[in-house]
Amino acid sequence: MDGNGRWAQSQGLSRAQGHQAGAEATIKIVEEATRLGIEYTTLYAFSSENWSRPRTEVNGLMGLLSSTLKKYLHNLTDNGVRLHVIGRFSELPQKTQKAFQDAMDRTAHNTGRHLVLALNYGSRLEVLDAAQRYAQEVAAGTASSKDLSWDVFSQYLYTTSMPDPDLIIRTSGEVRLSNFLMLQAAYAELYFTDTPWPAFSPEEFRKAIAHFQNKQRRFGKTGEQIQQEALVESLKA
Repeated sequence: MDGNGRWAQSQGLSRAQGHQAGAEATIKIVEEATRLGIEYTTLYAFSSENWSRPRTEVNGLMGLLSSTLKKYLHNLTDNGVRLHVIGRFSELPQKTQKAFQDAMDRTAHNTGRHLVLALNYGSRLEVLDAAQRYAQEVAAGTASSKDLSWDVFSQYLYTTSMPDPDLIIRTSGEVRLSNFLMLQAAYAELYFTDTPWPAFSPEEFRKAIAHFQNKQRRFGKTGEQIQQEALVESLKA
């Protein structure tokens, strides 16, 4: 969700106002995802590299995350959405941890829709944490290196029990993954737009969904294999 600062600058506003506008856009997109019946929506809210930003901006972001969550929590509970957090959660400020843990506890019984927030998240850190956990279990004898496969290793990632993303959207003209779900995104469709996040409307979101729906996802298959599978499916109908 990029472009809060650049959008604010173009509007003659402060970066803090840009982040506030980005939070408001987030609520609209999550509501639209719920309305469209999307089961999992994952938002890259704060990366592990964002700690290098000015302290006042980081503190403002932490406060904004907590206040937005408290304001929007009743929407999650009313719509049956369960909240998850991925990343090094224990390194967040105590107040931020408490706000999000309380929200996760309050929505834990919801199963229909899932909102996943990546906080203090970095894909490389995720891989290192997963490898460390796996190595520790191998050393303890509770896991075997002979059984290592993607299905086994993926259970050590922050996203264990969650499906891999089908579509990744990147706003504000950035054309890269920037350390976001790099392993999980192996077969995801990528959608890039010049629109900054505060201006990314539900209409823009539906445009991205339509782009995804028009893609023919091959997963490494040849055109002939896809045609054969389509023929088999048509015969079943």
